[in-house]
Amino acid sequence: MAFIIKPLVTEKMTKLTDKSSEDKVVKVKGQSRNISAQPKYGFIVKPEANKLEIKKEVERLYNVTVVDVNTARYAGKRSSRYTKAGLVKGQKNAFKKAVVTLKNGDTIDFYSNI
Repeated sequence: MAFIIKPLVTEKMTKLTDKSSEDKVVKVKGQSRNISAQPKYGFIVKPEANKLEIKKEVERLYNVTVVDVNTARYAGKRSSRYTKAGLVKGQKNAFKKAVVTLKNGDTIDFYSNI
């Protein structure tokens, strides 16, 4: 069963991916330590998907090693607008977002099949 609906390609997620893809040097008590890069990518997934299912599907689809999966559920927002026909009310769909952390050196290219 396909749990991934689509990859999340927004400015905010792209910035997070770029920031997490670089090695960091941290100074602790006068000593400097290197923290290796672990790139993060975002996906919109089905609300019933759990972290293990998301991990298996990302590894199968993109041939990468997933280290960690973080998920967040978002509620549907109410919206209304004024038109010629009067007030139109509705609600946007609720969704679940998954941020997947990959092993150092692995990358996902969302634009490869275009």
